[in-house]
Amino acid sequence: MRGSPPFAARQRPVGGALRLAAVQASSPNSALSPSVGPGDDVQAREPGISLGLSRVGVSGVEKVVRIRDELYLARLDCFVDLPRDQKGAHMSRFDEVVNEAIGEVVLSESPFRAETLARHIAELVRARQGAERAEVTIAARYPEHKPAPVSGIQTQEIYTLHGRAVAFEHGTRGTVGVSATGMTACPCAQELVAARARERLFAEEFSAAQIDRILDSVPVATHNQRGLATLHIGCTEECPVEIDATTLLEIAEASMSSEIYELMKRADEVEVVEKAHRRPRFVEDCVREMLAGVVRAFPHLDGGSFVSARQENLETIHQHNVVAERYGLISELRAEIDSGTPSAHQTTLEEWLGAP
Repeated sequence: MRGSPPFAARQRPVGGALRLAAVQASSPNSALSPSVGPGDDVQAREPGISLGLSRVGVSGVEKVVRIRDELYLARLDCFVDLPRDQKGAHMSRFDEVVNEAIGEVVLSESPFRAETLARHIAELVRARQGAERAEVTIAARYPEHKPAPVSGIQTQEIYTLHGRAVAFEHGTRGTVGVSATGMTACPCAQELVAARARERLFAEEFSAAQIDRILDSVPVATHNQRGLATLHIGCTEECPVEIDATTLLEIAEASMSSEIYELMKRADEVEVVEKAHRRPRFVEDCVREMLAGVVRAFPHLDGGSFVSARQENLETIHQHNVVAERYGLISELRAEIDSGTPSAHQTTLEEWLGAP
């Protein structure tokens, strides 16, 4: 077939070797900014390619924050947008702002609020970098002591506080969130086990009424999952309601079949297992329980506030995990729960954070 080969760089072997056509590179100076001198601001120069960037910044910044006698291990990501006429962001300024903001927040308030720190850093970074938009996310792990359900023995549990903020010239919006671990019991497998137990009991000549009493009295076996619940709430600038992370943790843990504890006695183990099997829940049930819990716990929350609930369960009889999620404005959730009519739109976090 006549004509050029499909790729100009492809050549036939010559002398037993494959000869590759030379690839012409762009001029070395075309991708470099003009050099002014060793003392100028390199980041402020114009880039070789005039193109703005959506996000530039640092990720995985870890800081230990001490407030009174409590330690928090915080992991931060911080970004700004970059205009088309600026070569780069000043990366060192990100860490400077983080350290400054942590110092101010630690000195000014207790308990630690991840959302306050995220908001403060986002506003400082936007100002220092001269950006249109700055975004900060924080995940802070911290210990909490709580008693086991029966013995009352104190056990240390590790939770995660979340804070996120996006700062614009017209204002800053942010969210507060928590992550908690619990356990779930599968309703489907439990019904299958109960049906098989019913057949066996009937074969042993138990009456239907007796079988019902037995199955009501004895927790029915099923397979379990360890679940990770994550709940976020974002208040508008005018919202007067204060979101307490402790309340969010209670809602998240209560959404699953049972709480779990790092240290338990035998009586505690029995209580946890029985509770879980008397409250079997799908991953979807956990998300709905969290959202309903928010609606009940915050009746005065502004309708324009944002809510996000996510549940991930680590399966035990499958190789995969299962996930469920729902997000939207609190007004959308209230209307759907009250009317039973699906929301016409489910507002995303990005939509809410970017709203003027």
